[in-house]
Amino acid sequence: MNPKSFILFAISFIAASLSYAQVGEHRYDLSIGVTGGYTMNTMDFVPKIKQRQKGSPMIGFASRFVCEKYFTTICAVELELQYNNLGWEEVIEDGSLNTYKRDWHFIEMPVLMQMGWGRERRGFKFIFEAGPQIGLYLSGKEHMGGDGPWDTSNRPNGVVYQYGKDPDRRFDYGIAAGLGLEFSSSIGHILLQGRYYYGLGDMYDNSKRGKFGRSANQTIMVKMTYLCDLIRTKGDNIK
Repeated sequence: MNPKSFILFAISFIAASLSYAQVGEHRYDLSIGVTGGYTMNTMDFVPKIKQRQKGSPMIGFASRFVCEKYFTTICAVELELQYNNLGWEEVIEDGSLNTYKRDWHFIEMPVLMQMGWGRERRGFKFIFEAGPQIGLYLSGKEHMGGDGPWDTSNRPNGVVYQYGKDPDRRFDYGIAAGLGLEFSSSIGHILLQGRYYYGLGDMYDNSKRGKFGRSANQTIMVKMTYLCDLIRTKGDNIK
């Protein structure tokens, strides 16, 4: 999927979500807050590079607009803006005793359709969320180490293009989806979420001139979000 197709998909997804939200019980709840957690990232490289999960903290801002309750399903759109340290950590088994880790700093913006089942105002609710996510590469740093001299002559498949090379593309895009549990009270909403991001965009050149056929982020995230209500739908029947 190219960037233009992805942007059209994102617009269509949001438009469909909002139009769907006109057939149930009307809601107009707007909340804002903060989010933070821990991410574990690898890069989906072709040719393959053996890696372990690279962990890093994440922090950002979140907002949510609850637009409808359709039977028992509470529908909302969640928008986040977050700072994340992605990249990868290689498992080098060529006898060189080298170690390698790359930090890639991103600003990310997921736009997710959220569905919940349970209590809206006081109590627990189970949530499912999915939607597009875009990211912008800010900067990076390499960490080269090990017990021996830096030697890339025996790397598997001869894959060494990534060393000392910034990404060819600064724009990242893909699909995010996750599950969570939300607790709501008079002072706001606390969400515990697990999420997976599948990158569709390649960070290195994947043309015939490029060295990688694929080079995309794959991220597992565990996060906690706090939201406070700015606008709440009035009604004694909303529980």
